[in-house]
Amino acid sequence: MTSLDKTGAAADPRTGGPRRRRARGGAPFPLLLPALIGLAFLAVPLVALLVRAPWRSMPDLLTSAEVWQALRLSLICATAATAVSLVIGVPLAWLLARVEFPGRGFVRALVTLPLVLPPVVGGVALLMAFGRNGIMGQWLDSAFGITLPFTTAGVVLAEAFVAMPFLVISVEGTLRAADPRYEEAATTLGASRFTAFRRVTLPLIAPGIAAGAVLAWARALGEFGATITFAGNFPDRTQTMPLAVYLALQNDPDAAIALSLVLLAVSIAVLAGLRDRWMTAS
Repeated sequence: MTSLDKTGAAADPRTGGPRRRRARGGAPFPLLLPALIGLAFLAVPLVALLVRAPWRSMPDLLTSAEVWQALRLSLICATAATAVSLVIGVPLAWLLARVEFPGRGFVRALVTLPLVLPPVVGGVALLMAFGRNGIMGQWLDSAFGITLPFTTAGVVLAEAFVAMPFLVISVEGTLRAADPRYEEAATTLGASRFTAFRRVTLPLIAPGIAAGAVLAWARALGEFGATITFAGNFPDRTQTMPLAVYLALQNDPDAAIALSLVLLAVSIAVLAGLRDRWMTAS
């Protein structure tokens, strides 16, 4: 039986509040037409990619040595960049969500800046910071002999720079939704703040961490601008899948389409895995 609230309206069994009624009737034409145009604008390029794909030669294109080198390097670098983001991004998200300090709004804006910063600008900034003459790079080179630009480690650094904000935003939102009283109860029972974080908070926010890690991994896998600017485009060393697509588009468009389909499949798999976070139950 459907329960009723105090006003006599049907109550939502999930929240106990009044059930929200959906608007009935067809969409007005002034809204429907631009909505359909917007849908076509987003869908037609993807459909064109599928229509123009060289399906007959796809196995040969995807089994070439160059493709496997780029794919292997992309997977390794994206996974390493995600690991770096987890190690330093989760504590940063906890700091933004749990600690009040002066300038927290500025720090949050700084963390999210790579989301809107042009990737090429990010690559130039990384060169100014970690290049051989950069403010950190010259110290790393003279003290430890570490050179990051145009190396595989440079690819990981560039991908982590652009991907970590996705993780931080996701984890911070999950932390803000989690009840801090569980942590407070653990500290009153004698646990340190770090122990409470490790034994109480981390299990509570594990779904948010997983979702943020997947988003960061997908963003790192598709990174192009900062990578080519900071790490270059050297086969089997810095040439990831997006860079291989760019190079193939100039010489072999069919290969570029095949590689693009691989990245498209990965993106669809990520969206399918995160469907509970980007689709609401009806």
